[in-house]
Amino acid sequence: MMKSLNDKVALVTGASRGIGKGVALGLAEAGVTVYITGRTRQKDSVTNIIEGSIDETVEEIRKENGKAYSLYCDHTEDHQVKEVFNQIYQNEGKIDILVNNVWGGYESMFSPQGEYLWEKPFWEQPIEQWDLMFAAGVRAHYVASQNAAKLMIKQKTGLIVNISHWAAQKFSGNVSYGVAKAATDKLTTDMAHDLMNYNITVVSIYPGLVRTERVMKAAEFLNLSNSESPQYTGRVIASLYADPKKKKKTGQVHIALCQHRLRAL
Repeated sequence: MMKSLNDKVALVTGASRGIGKGVALGLAEAGVTVYITGRTRQKDSVTNIIEGSIDETVEEIRKENGKAYSLYCDHTEDHQVKEVFNQIYQNEGKIDILVNNVWGGYESMFSPQGEYLWEKPFWEQPIEQWDLMFAAGVRAHYVASQNAAKLMIKQKTGLIVNISHWAAQKFSGNVSYGVAKAATDKLTTDMAHDLMNYNITVVSIYPGLVRTERVMKAAEFLNLSNSESPQYTGRVIASLYADPKKKKKTGQVHIALCQHRLRAL
């Protein structure tokens, strides 16, 4: 049985909904104090097709007696990101786990006329899709990791997880998405190289088919027999942190397996 992580502190970026919310829930189950960021503060401010807010995520965690706090943050604004880390350090004096989940580009899945664009050839895609994926995705992961690394180096311990996807390895219907996820994996390997002497582990994790709000809206068209709960990836990350041999996994890309384990690609 995995040991309790009651004395650990994590930041999960982009946790209003989807995999980020699930990761926050899974870490809180293990006793981790979880800070979450997002741009949707309250339920009343939701303008997305898919509902969810950082305050609702915190409320759900607290209903299960977990410890969680929400911090508004637009991860394309560096000063807001720095303030998030300052706030966590002021409150907790450390950060043990960073999960880079925030992402951009999904806003461009449909045209203003409602046409589905995601699997169109790249020359028919809006250019802003590329910009959003790199600004609110890859660059956002880089900036958050810089801030986390400065604190973790002082501690001489830590775990940074980049949520990535199979699109980094094979074509998955969208060129911008594949290139951005490949960049995410390269970010993982190179950050791990720089941090190897500080007892800080950096990994990319590929979740499977997760029963997020977006997936469940399309459930009638999908085979969910081998799907994962939203909390599953968070449980995997908690197990990884508790693994005394986790440093051997640094710099690698992993897929989540049953029983909350990882397998390197």
